[in-house]
Amino acid sequence: MAPAGNGPRSQAAVALVVRREPEPAFLLVRRARSPRDPWSGQMALPGGRRDPEDVDLRETAVRETHEEVGIDLDSSGVLVGRLPDLKPTSRAIPRLMIAPFVFLLSGGSDAHVASTEIAAVYWVPVADLSVPGARSALAVETPAGKREFPCYRVAGQPVWGLTYRILRRFLKSRLAELQPVAGGNDGGMVE
Repeated sequence: MAPAGNGPRSQAAVALVVRREPEPAFLLVRRARSPRDPWSGQMALPGGRRDPEDVDLRETAVRETHEEVGIDLDSSGVLVGRLPDLKPTSRAIPRLMIAPFVFLLSGGSDAHVASTEIAAVYWVPVADLSVPGARSALAVETPAGKREFPCYRVAGQPVWGLTYRILRRFLKSRLAELQPVAGGNDGGMVE
């Protein structure tokens, strides 16, 4: 997929889905390998581009989560909040503005591979991001040469780039306390 140049950014949304039992954990997916996917094979959060039919970006996150991992966040999730939008820093990635929404999953729902875009799903204990060795660096070959990026190591896989940035923001925010927001459909922005 070629970068979109200097045109307007497309909108996308991801869902950071957290469950409390048996311990606080969040959902990650490993994207299937595809030459058409700039994030092919990478660890990510469920999500994707906004469809014209989506009322808002929250709806995009809910729809994409259901399509990719079979969880209906409208019936089994509670919106906790929204982290600040972010965009890819690489010119090789499509021009996107990504809205991360944080949902607390109520009991009884579990994730599974529900789309050919997804190779695997993982529930990762939030505490695993704080253990020694969880944070490291990943060397990536870029058009400008080899670069190192910060990452988490989860299930033997690096979690880097946009997903790493979202998880760091989440851990530093008050949203990590997992208190549902009062009113408002977009969850309110939290830094």
